[in-house]
Amino acid sequence: MTTLAPASDPGLAPTGAPHVVSHSHRDVNGGWLRPAVFGAMDGLVSNFALLSGVVGGSAPTGAVVLTGLAGLAAGAFSMAAGEYVSVASQRDMVRREVDKERRALAAEPEAELAELAAMFQARGVEPELARQVAEQLHRDPEQALTVHTREELGIDPDDQPSPMVAAVSSFLCFAVGAFLPLLPFLLGATSLLPALVLALIGLFACGAVVARVTARSWWFSGLRQLVLGGAAAGLTFLLGRLIGTGIS
Repeated sequence: MTTLAPASDPGLAPTGAPHVVSHSHRDVNGGWLRPAVFGAMDGLVSNFALLSGVVGGSAPTGAVVLTGLAGLAAGAFSMAAGEYVSVASQRDMVRREVDKERRALAAEPEAELAELAAMFQARGVEPELARQVAEQLHRDPEQALTVHTREELGIDPDDQPSPMVAAVSSFLCFAVGAFLPLLPFLLGATSLLPALVLALIGLFACGAVVARVTARSWWFSGLRQLVLGGAAAGLTFLLGRLIGTGIS
């Protein structure tokens, strides 16, 4: 995205001439951040909570490892499938609404033009200028469709998230998150403490990394992930302990 600002050095541009200042933004519609964050946290929390419940029920180490591997595989594939279907469904819904707008532009071009001019006026543009801008945009049907879709639906029809990107991001991040609390048991651990330490570190690190692409501080985001994930795992451990005691 490019903005204009007055030149700060008179030697670089004539007095009063605009100086071009370039800056870029992160991709906020690519469809990878939400499934990646959700996948990583869900993998950490759900698999650690699952392991906590099994350990709380006094299951042998072999059963804990098998449970953790099954939870990792089932969760990763389930998350990927769910993300793919949900994002694809969202894209289909957007496509349907865009087609509806395209038909309206073809059937009632003058009414749509007046509608666009009215929207510009509502944003503070003078009526005559708003009409001129709307007429100029309507000269190109595809440009008119894009502007109407953005103004009326609040979406960009040409910048929709990818179902495949969402599915792959979710799968990989869930698998990595779910593997962390399982790792100590694969290396021969018999208590929950090493898995707890790894899971809490992973939760905090996940939150801290997410803070780099958000407005939150790294420590706030990290602590938020840690507290929520730790609470879920703790409750599951207590539930597993109660159920295991009742069964035995």
